[in-house]
Amino acid sequence: MLPTWLTDTVTSDLDRAIHYTLLWGLEGVELRTVGGPDERVPFVNEEKLKRRLAENELPAVSVVPGMFEGQASDRITWLNELASFEETLSFCNRIGCTLVVVSAFAAEEGDMTAVAADALRRAGVAAARRGIRVAVLNEASGAHATGAQLATLLEAVDHTSVVAAWSPSAALRAGEDPITGLKALGKRVALVRCSDGVVRDGKWVPAPLGEGKVDWDAQFRLLRSLEFDGPVSLEIELKPAPKHGLQEATRLVQFIRRTRG
Repeated sequence: MLPTWLTDTVTSDLDRAIHYTLLWGLEGVELRTVGGPDERVPFVNEEKLKRRLAENELPAVSVVPGMFEGQASDRITWLNELASFEETLSFCNRIGCTLVVVSAFAAEEGDMTAVAADALRRAGVAAARRGIRVAVLNEASGAHATGAQLATLLEAVDHTSVVAAWSPSAALRAGEDPITGLKALGKRVALVRCSDGVVRDGKWVPAPLGEGKVDWDAQFRLLRSLEFDGPVSLEIELKPAPKHGLQEATRLVQFIRRTRG
């Protein structure tokens, strides 16, 4: 397993992000906004990004361009996103990234699984031509917030290049036991987002990794039994973020080492 992080949960400044990555002992980055709060992949300073990653021998384990965040019933929007998806795929090829993380659409009335699956399948077909996979993320406020719901969606998609980006915390917030969710997804998981917390009075309260309601020891044991060997990516929610980032990274590396042991 590769310890990584979603850099803009602390900073969108590339140099600072690389500094923290090395300082915290992490081995890769997920890229969403890079260079400024409005500079979202793939529309970033690519020359500098490639140079700084190469200088520090850091892989971009995924890019997060902001696809499929709207409702599946908004066909015009997701068709437009698919039309511009080639720009993201070309960007990935140029920086050596083989995974694009996308949303699983926003919640809405009615069952839109078939429509969402159609959109994701089209993205998977385009990505496969470039040697890239599309990882669909379960999000607490989304239409497929739990592992079981995401597994159902991926079954409907039925394409080998469309896989899961698994967030146990999002599943917990949606009322699912994270172990149940991971079991439902099984070997479809290509990336794991790592954060922790508790639901208190109906609100999510972030907590240090391993001190919230996600049983991370159990998650890592199950991931190992599933032969998962991909990126496990920190999503820093605690403030101040730079201070807690070091602590979270240390805990993440410890979980990985215990799992290997």
